[in-house]
Amino acid sequence: MIGLGFRRDFSKELIEGDLLKADFIEFAPENWMEVGGQWGRIVKEATERYPVHAHGLSLSIGSPEELDYDFLGRIKTFLKEYGIDVYSEHLSFAKAANAHIYDLLPVPFREDAVQHVAKRIRQVQDFLERKIAIENVSYYTPVAAEMDEATFIRSVVEEADCNLLLDVNNVYVNAFNHNYDAKEFISQLPLERVVYLHMAGHEQVEPDLIIDTHGQPIIDPVYDLFDWCIQRIKPVPVLLERDFNYEDLEQMQDELTKLKNISKKHWEVTYAEA
Repeated sequence: MIGLGFRRDFSKELIEGDLLKADFIEFAPENWMEVGGQWGRIVKEATERYPVHAHGLSLSIGSPEELDYDFLGRIKTFLKEYGIDVYSEHLSFAKAANAHIYDLLPVPFREDAVQHVAKRIRQVQDFLERKIAIENVSYYTPVAAEMDEATFIRSVVEEADCNLLLDVNNVYVNAFNHNYDAKEFISQLPLERVVYLHMAGHEQVEPDLIIDTHGQPIIDPVYDLFDWCIQRIKPVPVLLERDFNYEDLEQMQDELTKLKNISKKHWEVTYAEA
């Protein structure tokens, strides 16, 4: 299944039109929880037409303070209300001392951070009564690293006994910016725990710097990495992320189609053999 993040700018086309052909949609719960009025009706229409996954923005799993259980309670209600099977969040932090940074900052690649984050993930899973998927994030400088990124991610996921959301574009961006091999990195992850994939575009702003914008078309090397990656994991939902630059919906549909064709090339064979 190839899905698309639900955005107000093209919500009408997703619900009423026939240009965007997504198999499912993804909500950021923070943007849609407890919404009423016209947009509440639109959300209901969307969930009646599409299966829904949820990808959170502000759980801040790497923060030092206690979890916000009031917020988690609202998340739990939202997931139940719309029958959402997959709930994912970022392996990052976005707040400290109740100050919200509104950005996804990297957690230090350290053993004490592994234990801290894994404990919090277990607490979230116990409260929500489900496993969650944690996403590898893009970052622009490591912080007090004592291990490599792949070891850190694998250690957190295994210690927490959670699932993994593999963002292929984030791997490409980090590999370019930090000068490592993207395929070798992916090979070191617990691929048997991948339950969801994200794909997106980025922008190269300097000869040695890529910014993860989610606002540009996917480039060929990221498609190539996706093609290589999905041969090594079981079939899972794949999401196209686009956070702005929505003017060319036909171009976005071309991306959905290309992702579906690449997926079929490998995963339909997998299903047939099974």
